[in-house]
Amino acid sequence: MDILYQDNSILVCIKPAGVLSTDEPGGVPELVRQALGDPKACVRTVHRLDRVVSGLMVLARTPAAASKLSAQIREHDFGKTYLAVVHGELDALQGTYRDLLRRDPNERKTYVTDKMAKGVQEAVLDYDVLGTRAELSLVRIYLQTGRTHQIRCQFSSRGLPLWGDKKYSTLPDDGPIALWSHCLHFAHPDTGEVLYFEQQPPDIFPWNLFAD
Repeated sequence: MDILYQDNSILVCIKPAGVLSTDEPGGVPELVRQALGDPKACVRTVHRLDRVVSGLMVLARTPAAASKLSAQIREHDFGKTYLAVVHGELDALQGTYRDLLRRDPNERKTYVTDKMAKGVQEAVLDYDVLGTRAELSLVRIYLQTGRTHQIRCQFSSRGLPLWGDKKYSTLPDDGPIALWSHCLHFAHPDTGEVLYFEQQPPDIFPWNLFAD
C-alpha cells in the first residue's frame, strides 16, 4: 500500500486496482492497517472507488474526522478529479454530461434512463479533453455527483467506453480500466486547512500514449 500522507486524523494513499474500498477482508482499510503495522488502527472509508479503479483515496483515522469528511462530501465541498482514456473522439473539447441513472442491482450495472422514477438519480460531470491519439482520448473529469459507475456509464452511453472497461464495453482491450483518481482537495477535518493532492497515472498503456 503506497501511503502519500498521514497524520493523526487522515491518511491519503494510492488504492490498487482490484481492491475494494470498504472495510472488509482484503479491502483498503485492512491493507492500510497492515502498512501501519497496527491491525486495530481506526481506518475509515469516507468515499469509494470502484473495485477496478485505482488512484488517490483519503481515509479517516478517527470517528470525528470521518464525520467531518463525510459532511464535506454531502455538501459538495470535497473535490474529486479523475483521468480517463476513452475510445473515440468527443464532440467538444469541454462540456457537461447530465443524465438520469438507474441502477440494476441484479446485473450490478448502471443505465441511463429518460424518465425519473423510484431509484433514479441525476448524475452530472464536467470534462476537458486533454489529447487524442490512436482513436483514443484522454479526458479530465470533474464529478459534481458521485453515482455508482457514473463515469463509466455516462461515457459508454455516448459511444465512448473507457479503455479496459470489461463491464460497459465490448471492445477487446487487454489491460486494466483506464480510470484514475487524479486529484483530491478538501478541508482538513481538524484545522480547516485546504489540502490538495495530485498523482499521475502509471506509465503503462494507454496512459503513456499521452505522456509528452
